[in-house]
Amino acid sequence: MNVDVERITHELYGLRPSEFTAARDAHVAEARRAKDTAAAKEIAALRRPPLAVWAANLLARERPEEAERFLALGAALREAHRTLDGERLREAGGQQHRLVAALVRTAAGLAEAAGQPLSDTVLGDVERTLHAVLAHPDVAGPWSRGSLATLPEAAVGFPDVSPEARPRPAAARDDQGPEDSGTVEDGRTGGDRETRTTRETRTTRETRAAREAREAEKAPEAENARQAKQAREAENARQAEQARAKEKAREAERVRVLLARRVRERDAAREAADAAKAAAEQAAGRLRRAEREREEARSAAAESERIAAEAETALRAAESALDEARRAAGAAEDDS
Repeated sequence: MNVDVERITHELYGLRPSEFTAARDAHVAEARRAKDTAAAKEIAALRRPPLAVWAANLLARERPEEAERFLALGAALREAHRTLDGERLREAGGQQHRLVAALVRTAAGLAEAAGQPLSDTVLGDVERTLHAVLAHPDVAGPWSRGSLATLPEAAVGFPDVSPEARPRPAAARDDQGPEDSGTVEDGRTGGDRETRTTRETRTTRETRAAREAREAEKAPEAENARQAKQAREAENARQAEQARAKEKAREAERVRVLLARRVRERDAAREAADAAKAAAEQAAGRLRRAEREREEARSAAAESERIAAEAETALRAAESALDEARRAAGAAEDDS
């Protein structure tokens, strides 16, 4: 069974860098089990892409229409550079700055959505990769498939233009007036004068186009510097906002801790008040019982005093009756 190396390559370069090596090694093992030694070697040779390259690949995969427009811009820039077309260079150069900045922001958003936020340094490498895509077809090709493997060298301008590729001036009849084949005052024929004029015109045009090309190449540096400054300012603002947010979070935490402590103190005070109230109610109950017991004791003492008085009265009555009985008994003895 033949192993589809192209499909596997496309699959691997769609993974996050942290997932690349393990997946690649698994495919190598599968190719070896399938006894496809050549495929196993090809897959094993695939290198894990840097984070910035992965983000650039992700951009090409997730935004194919924007990638197509970007590739078309690169082709236009290279053609304008090849033909030294200053006007097209300026026009395409302006589009380049805007589009690269927009695509870098898009790549950052896609990476964050995929769970891999990008630092400012990595975003700078993404921008560097996109400039290389514009300047070099050998970078644009694998990027367009979402399978770029390595971080390209910083793109400094565009490939050199060979003398043979430089634009040729328009025909002589377009650059001069009516045909004049007569002899001029300095003895040169009209054809000689025409040749010199054509040569001077071509030199002037080439010089102007080269100057405009250099200016167009320098423009990205100024734009990159401006964008880098804006990015630093945005990052500083973001860090300041993060610091403010952290301070607010710490303050909120302090307030939460303080409120929690006060709630605990309030609950403890309520518990203490409830305990004191319960203790007071118990003491009041004991006091009421003591007062009842005291009243009962007073009643019992009064009853005892009454009984004692009655007993004393009965005793005196008994003693009186005894005395009366004794007197009666003595009188009876006297009579006998």
